[in-house]
Amino acid sequence: MVVISDIIVQGVQMLLVLLLAPLLTGYVRKIKARLLRRQGASVFQPYRDLLRLLRKEVVLAENASWLFRVTPYITFAAIWVAAALVPTFATGLLFNWTADLIAIVALLGSARFFLALAGMDVGTSFGGIGSSREVMIAALAEPAMLLIVFCLALVAGSTQLSTVSHLLASSYVGLRVSLGMALVALFMVAIAENARIPVDNPATHLELTMVHEAMILEYSGRHLAMIELGAFLKLLLYVSLIACVFFPWQIALYGSGALSYTIGAGAYIVKLALAGFLLALFETATAKMRVFRVPQFLGVAFMLGLLGTLLLFVSRSF
Repeated sequence: MVVISDIIVQGVQMLLVLLLAPLLTGYVRKIKARLLRRQGASVFQPYRDLLRLLRKEVVLAENASWLFRVTPYITFAAIWVAAALVPTFATGLLFNWTADLIAIVALLGSARFFLALAGMDVGTSFGGIGSSREVMIAALAEPAMLLIVFCLALVAGSTQLSTVSHLLASSYVGLRVSLGMALVALFMVAIAENARIPVDNPATHLELTMVHEAMILEYSGRHLAMIELGAFLKLLLYVSLIACVFFPWQIALYGSGALSYTIGAGAYIVKLALAGFLLALFETATAKMRVFRVPQFLGVAFMLGLLGTLLLFVSRSF
């Protein structure tokens, strides 16, 4: 009976992230439009876009290889698994033993690797430009992300997300300078990894500035739908990661009952709404930076992660 309950809770977690990911993107777009005094599309527009793409025929380039065709499914699966491992409304889920921060970084890195290869597969100039820029950003963002992981692991004594979340939810940790630095660094990495302003602008197709959109320019139909849904899931993953690690309030503990799970789910949705509003506010108040300034932006994230880790080596009270 306990195993069935664990399977149900884990299944709810996987479905929840899958269903909420397009809604979060639509919500951010709606808030941005309202902040710019525009009506904007409905928050459900990403669902309609996905359905429209799924109904369309796939158009492939003549020289597209098998890698180009399978990459959308590989990237979607890797990102969905990574998103499902992050505790959203409850800790101690069935796949908790795999919910390791380093494993999540590896899954996201694998998805990016295949997407960059697919961008170069058909041999177009846009695909090559997008892939090279994506790899450049990844080469700077992944070290910063690993330093954030080390910083959290030094505080919690583990890289398991449930352990980190449970410890940071207690009064044992308190406010720390190193955690503040890790939070700012993780936010900056999330901005870069999700191709958001100021690093990239997913709403435009300017060949001089686009990164993620250039890689997927040759995709269409259900292939593009898989990639778009993967991008929605990735944004939800980072928001969930920040909420789980730094704001784990009301998250339900393992076996705490249906009421605690319901409260945890409600609190999680509130956190998503607040994070979406803050993200839209930040993007509205920030301009897109030039590509050659992205290393400086991610260099700040790297230094914050490094300083947070070094402070913890000097004294655990930091």
